[in-house]
Amino acid sequence: MQKVATVNFRPHVSMPRRTVLRAGGAAALGSALLGITAGAGRVAADVGRPLATEIEPIRARDAQWHQHIWDAGFVMKRVTIGDVGFSYAEGPTNGPAVVLLHAQQMDWFSYSRVLPKLSKSFHVFDVDYQGHGRTTTPAGYPMNANRIGTDLASFIERVVAEPAYVTGNSSGGLLTTWLTANRADLVLAALLEDPPMFASEYPRIKKTIADRDFRSSDAAVRKQVDDFLLFWINDNAAFFDKNIGPGSNLALSAAVQAYRTTHPGQPVELGMITDDTIRLFLRGMDHQYDPRFGAAFYNGTWNRGFDHATALRKITRPTLLLHANYSWIDGDILYGAMDKADADRAMSLLPTGVYKRIDAGHVTHLDKPAEFIRIVERFFLDGVG
Repeated sequence: MQKVATVNFRPHVSMPRRTVLRAGGAAALGSALLGITAGAGRVAADVGRPLATEIEPIRARDAQWHQHIWDAGFVMKRVTIGDVGFSYAEGPTNGPAVVLLHAQQMDWFSYSRVLPKLSKSFHVFDVDYQGHGRTTTPAGYPMNANRIGTDLASFIERVVAEPAYVTGNSSGGLLTTWLTANRADLVLAALLEDPPMFASEYPRIKKTIADRDFRSSDAAVRKQVDDFLLFWINDNAAFFDKNIGPGSNLALSAAVQAYRTTHPGQPVELGMITDDTIRLFLRGMDHQYDPRFGAAFYNGTWNRGFDHATALRKITRPTLLLHANYSWIDGDILYGAMDKADADRAMSLLPTGVYKRIDAGHVTHLDKPAEFIRIVERFFLDGVG
């Protein structure tokens, strides 16, 4: 039997904290930066084990979700399989197993809005995959789909220990595609939540907004940066100057460092940022994100040996392709994961595919959690697309 270490969640204690104007997108971050204050509370939690670094201090906007997850019976666990130390949140056994694979630069907590409800119908395994969260890999671990997918398959075999429903967002959707194509024996059905199908393959990726972000990851690897979040903020100073205001990157860096001072050992959750996706994106980058993961997309090695069209043709399990909003900037730069042509091509290759368009941002389970839950339940439990 696989040896698994567990740590129970601890509930929050609420304390007052200043909030700021509500807004969306870059404006949300701009409003937050204008409203940064020095005060921040902290609650100490004693669990007596090194693994307990996920235990919650005061987390403002996200505190209620940590509490809801705790109340639903989730437990943080850690298991070592080969040379990967997987960290994951596991819910109670209330139905068939479902594996959740978050977006790149986020972590398991991006699913916080849907975990309590999903746990009523499923046995949830919410995994920090390699390069993210508290999952650990050795120096030189290959950041590519084939290696990551192979080790995730071992996780399902040894920990989930039965075929599971699998859903993944963004890069997690690509990994879900890999699993469904290459290890159909472990997958009952798959939900691909706005994966960058074809658009993330090299050199096509150079014409996407994501490439600009991955350029920072590549630079961080080359410069052997120790603190990726602060590096990313300052490496994108021009973006912040243009979209928020001059010097706003400095204000955000100061907020991150202040949070770390008052919440040592905890992933950053800046309550003054009202936009959930932006706030949890910053958390994910702070939460032990390995920039080698993004750099592998930038230089084309992540998809080496993993041709998207070939993988889609191999899929035999029921698969739903969930397509979120997208647009174009600077003429021909894709702002999103897939355009309509990409989605149409994917569906032409999926022998058992169902297409569903959703009016939502890229991380649909954060932007439209209730709709995401309905889609998951209807497709996995009822077989309805």
